[in-house]
Amino acid sequence: MLDHMTKDPQAPQLARLAALIADETRAACLLALLDGRAWTAGELARHAGVAASTLSEHLGKLVAGGLLTEERQGRHRYVRLADARVAHLVEDLAAQVAPEAAPRPRNLRESSAGSAMARGRTCYDHLAGRLGIAVTDALTSRRLLRQDTGFALTDAGLAWFEATGISLDRKGRRPLARACLDWTERRPHLAGVAGAALCRHALAEGWCVRIGSERAVKVTATGERVLTELLGIDAETLH
Repeated sequence: MLDHMTKDPQAPQLARLAALIADETRAACLLALLDGRAWTAGELARHAGVAASTLSEHLGKLVAGGLLTEERQGRHRYVRLADARVAHLVEDLAAQVAPEAAPRPRNLRESSAGSAMARGRTCYDHLAGRLGIAVTDALTSRRLLRQDTGFALTDAGLAWFEATGISLDRKGRRPLARACLDWTERRPHLAGVAGAALCRHALAEGWCVRIGSERAVKVTATGERVLTELLGIDAETLH
């Protein structure tokens, strides 16, 4: 006779969460919102290729499930990812998809957009793609970041952020440094408070600029010079 085992009370919640994400339209919305911005329902409907009424139903489920938050301005309804926790969940799941499973680009425009995303992009509020990996590797090689016992800034790393003029908010519950698995590079890049602060500073100072309507970013000439001076990153790796 099998011993009676009590079902884990988290099982129903996990099943509901998985079911919430397991829809192509809702998955497309979650991936689009990884850019950290607020989108209107109409913008997401066009992005997902569905009718506005259909998209509205999906958004209602995502909001009710705690994955999205919404706000209204006049007649417009804006939605965004609820928080960094949701962004990390979506990015981690996307990283589990094998590269060969991704559809081939249908035209030059799609190919160029895909290349730009792989080269450099934002993952919610931090840098990802080859750019994110290059910065993470440089911080690690200079012993500003440790990866051997989980991601953690060293004392030298904390001093580097301060000297660079990048303020770190250490009051909240969000980890100071966190590993986020990069879905194109299949390696972890820097997330958490430090990753977000670095990305925000890079955009504000013009080291990087957003390109197109997706999450892609590119390093400017100023960014090449600064990243080489501060972290010794070879400019060729940023292209």
